[in-house]
Amino acid sequence: MLDKSSASIGHALSAIEDNATIMIGGFGTAGMPNELIDGLIDTGARDLTIINNNAGNGDTGVAALIAAGRVRKIICSFPRQSDSHHFDAAYRAGRIALELIPQGNLAARIHAAGTGIGAFYTPTGYGTLLAKGKETRTIDGRDYILEYPLRADFALIKAHRGDPWGNLVYRKTARNFGPIMAMAATCTIAQVAELVPLGTLDPEAIVTPGIFVQYVVEASSVQKGAIV
Repeated sequence: MLDKSSASIGHALSAIEDNATIMIGGFGTAGMPNELIDGLIDTGARDLTIINNNAGNGDTGVAALIAAGRVRKIICSFPRQSDSHHFDAAYRAGRIALELIPQGNLAARIHAAGTGIGAFYTPTGYGTLLAKGKETRTIDGRDYILEYPLRADFALIKAHRGDPWGNLVYRKTARNFGPIMAMAATCTIAQVAELVPLGTLDPEAIVTPGIFVQYVVEASSVQKGAIV
């Protein structure tokens, strides 16, 4: 089995190029892999398509990526909140495209990509602008729209602990999109607060098996034992 631990964030991100599609975990700041995002900015990759729950807030994480002018398109469930000023400015200036997906549909489409589901019908969005151009069907008297899996070239996720094989455990709500994004991307890079020796993690507690992870890197700026 390959040792998937990476000595540096820069090495783990070295394969990311311009025009890549990247899933980024996190629900707001909970589970957001800020150190990986800072490393992504340092790579210089541009014209990225980012799949995230929102379009970033404040001045860190996805917001910093947008502020740096690296995002061509963002796919998310809610783009605006009180401090999403970097997305607001980029969108109004026409520098970023937006694809809006209801949160449940976003999670279901990512999950579908990771589990090999070809497509699925959902009632969410039917009769709205979000259903424009999509196939519809009535099942048992209820109207549905057809949604397709959402895949990515890379997934950047954050976990609490990981081992050299890439097995991951999460902490509380920071788990959010991490497990399904790890399954839906060609290459998953996991930032962990603590990289532990093989055999340390309880097999019953592992949420993301190492088969879904290509790189795991310990982010030294994250204090061990802190809520991540």
